[in-house]
Amino acid sequence: MGLKLITPSDYEPVPLLEMKDHLRIDTTDDDVLILLLMKAAREYCERYQNRIYLMQTWEFTLDEWPANGIIRIPKSPLQTSGMSIKYYGTDGTEYTWDASKYQIDTHREPGRVAPVYGETWPSTILRPLNGIIITFVAGYANVDAIPQRVKQAIKVLVGHLYEHREATDLKELKEVPFAVHALLGLDRIWLT
Repeated sequence: MGLKLITPSDYEPVPLLEMKDHLRIDTTDDDVLILLLMKAAREYCERYQNRIYLMQTWEFTLDEWPANGIIRIPKSPLQTSGMSIKYYGTDGTEYTWDASKYQIDTHREPGRVAPVYGETWPSTILRPLNGIIITFVAGYANVDAIPQRVKQAIKVLVGHLYEHREATDLKELKEVPFAVHALLGLDRIWLT
């Protein structure tokens, strides 16, 4: 199983001015640094929760079709639009599986994909590595749909990173604040 980000989002869940209010900063001197810290904090929080906050396009690769018929998409929330399933024969020929032959389950987290009733996954013998490539879109529909506790966790983590950006030895290095994991743990998705 492999994951690759294809199209990242071009904005962050917390606006810069709101973040600067949280940090009690009223100058523009550190705006570039704060924007970089916001991106790093969001990426950390997304990885911790196994969620995507902003709409992004991903590629998910598999070597073979699942024996139970169900593919679990490892990023949530999964969107129904933007999905395509391609597979490759042993000679490298690319095939696209028709969207009418599979269903997308966005009610569970992580989301799932399976053949519709009466269909099975294609029987083509796949190339040994990355024989299946699923392109999908994940993320909340808009910034307002992102839970407030996630936004607060990002603010706390940015504050921590801003305050401890020059840590140079173990005595100065601080762990991620407890509040970040406490806020994010409520909706964490455990991948098995």
